[in-house]
Amino acid sequence: AIAEPAQKAPAPSPATAQLVTQIEQWRTILAALPEPHVLQSWEWGQVKAQTGWRAERYVLQHADGQPRAAFQLLWRQPIPLAPVQMAYLPKGPLLDWKDAAVVTDVLDAIEQVAHERKFLFVKIDPNVDEESVAGGRLLAELRRRGWFYSQDQIQFKNTGYTALGPPDTNSAEELLAAMKSKWRYNVRLAGKRGVFVRAADVDALPAFYELYAETSQRDGFLIRPYAYYKAVWETFLQAQQEAENPAGGVLLLAEHSEETQPLAGLFLMRYADTTWYFYGASSERRRRDMPNYLLQWEAMCWAQANGCTRYDWWGAPTDVDSTDDSMQGVWQFKQGFGAELQTHIGAWDYAPSPLLYHTYTQAAPRLMQLIRKVRKS
Repeated sequence: AIAEPAQKAPAPSPATAQLVTQIEQWRTILAALPEPHVLQSWEWGQVKAQTGWRAERYVLQHADGQPRAAFQLLWRQPIPLAPVQMAYLPKGPLLDWKDAAVVTDVLDAIEQVAHERKFLFVKIDPNVDEESVAGGRLLAELRRRGWFYSQDQIQFKNTGYTALGPPDTNSAEELLAAMKSKWRYNVRLAGKRGVFVRAADVDALPAFYELYAETSQRDGFLIRPYAYYKAVWETFLQAQQEAENPAGGVLLLAEHSEETQPLAGLFLMRYADTTWYFYGASSERRRRDMPNYLLQWEAMCWAQANGCTRYDWWGAPTDVDSTDDSMQGVWQFKQGFGAELQTHIGAWDYAPSPLLYHTYTQAAPRLMQLIRKVRKS
């Protein structure tokens, strides 16, 4: 399988992607496309530019100048000092996936960029339902073109959504009614036991990170240094202060008057009509007071108040029927709030040279381990 010949570069066509360099133009483009994702926002590109990536944005247009598709492409050297570069379209590209002609053109454009820039590979992981007609057609097209299902999925393959109605006098009660009865009880119980939720400012970010680090140690997942999260959180808190910005975010903390530190916290990011629950943390203190239930309830209320009609829980089991899936416990918690499963096609890689790609995917993990050992010593 390793001896596959290099992929042929697609011939230039009217589908060639045009570079976008102005933030307002990018926001206008995303507003014209279905389901823009926060990881395709200008703000996310700014964050990643602070962490070793470079961000570029491209658009494919109709003859009248209206956008047909767009993608934010992040690129970097995957191995320090190695003369190779990889690119990633987080939750992109953005387009109407039911339009087969646009799908063909945008894949052509991505492949063309990969060849022109001599990327080792380009990764995409769009929010396309794998069980839909469009999803099945896309999977068949990716395989036909020689794309590879990625060994490095980066994001959760699947997620869950809770639909939020428009904010009105009955919206809070309707959200509660959509929950399981035990979840409604726990939301109310937290309030009765003195738990309250507040929107915090940047001064609370260090305390939230400490709570996040505590959670990672308890639950066994890895986290990044504080500087990374500080860049993310400050960027989206600042965006929230800009009245016309479709992006934004909030830090919500669950607290108790008898405690000096927060009991739990979460950071939400929003774009257009969707809010994402990206980062959550909790302590062992007062867990019986159900702070996490009230926190999620207030999070959905915040999303609704900010004009969002969908709450993305950012993560669901890869195999819902498997009791061995590590996401099962968390998923049961999310389901209690009305989360509905959405299965996606996952991340796929396009490699101009399959030979180099396979060599990299086999050697890179061992090489990165060696680099880490050298740095520690």
